[in-house]
Amino acid sequence: MTPAIQWRVPEGLLRARADKALAAAFPDHSRSAFQRAFEAGLVRIRGEPAASDEAISTGDWVEFSFPEAKEANLTGVALALDVLFEDAAMIAVNKAAGMVVHPGAGTTAATLVHALLAHCRGTLSGIGGVERPGIVHRLDKETTGVVVAAKTDAAHQALARQFAQRSLEKEYVALVSGVPRLLAGSIRLPIGRNKHQRLRMAVVAEEDGGREARTDWTLEEAFGGLAARLRCRIYTGRTHQIRVHLRALGHSILGDVSYGWKSSDAYPRPERVMLHAERLVLAHPVTGKRLELRAPLPADFRAAESALREATRPAKAVSPKASAKPKGRVGKR
Repeated sequence: MTPAIQWRVPEGLLRARADKALAAAFPDHSRSAFQRAFEAGLVRIRGEPAASDEAISTGDWVEFSFPEAKEANLTGVALALDVLFEDAAMIAVNKAAGMVVHPGAGTTAATLVHALLAHCRGTLSGIGGVERPGIVHRLDKETTGVVVAAKTDAAHQALARQFAQRSLEKEYVALVSGVPRLLAGSIRLPIGRNKHQRLRMAVVAEEDGGREARTDWTLEEAFGGLAARLRCRIYTGRTHQIRVHLRALGHSILGDVSYGWKSSDAYPRPERVMLHAERLVLAHPVTGKRLELRAPLPADFRAAESALREATRPAKAVSPKASAKPKGRVGKR
């Protein structure tokens, strides 16, 4: 099993279900991972082995570890990868649009995990489980940009700790419909599962199960009044966080029909959600040195920006031709 972690339940939590509370406090470990820990008897509450549905409250001590990861049984698939950084401990890639990060229900095509297994020749951390070797965090299928994966278990734990403690810098670039009135702002709205469409998220009050979420944004470019390019920095990592928050702001991401975007005849319809994870700053999991990872904008994102600039470019005024004047002298009669 992995080294034990001790956690004291913070203020404000009263009779919360243990597995849900742990998954919320440690978002880089899935609820299913905690479920496996409970089933293996590796979770103790107030010093006693606990069930996943046991209630915990402020001040309780919880100690947990995870079962030893099984060796991944996936087969690597040689796919093109845009590698941003790589050493013996970790790898960072610029994920392409349309690529799923790891296998899951309904996933049939090769994923980023398959590509990493082939590229790294099987040397990925096993902590993520048999379907998620090396995976520390995720991006949505249509989102492009920086994704990091761990090659060793020690690196995986060090990286996961940074995500859990929110000590990283995570910046995205988005193209949105309309232009915000302000040049910058901060969105602090809790996010939870959409009660009517379970595959989507929504702004949900904390008393109804929503979890704290913060997105800061800055206006980088306005395309007339049609659209804008925003830089977003997130301090939490909720599912679909930027997409939900920008919809709440009144400026859905171009191409994001799931979160309120509607097509326009004023510019070409994007083929995906126009969101790119451009920058990630973290401490190297072994050396501790600051590591800044940047993923250049993909071609389709640049093309969308060009189309917006063209659509909002003022038309050139056509000067009327000067009236022709007769040449030569006009004689007297």
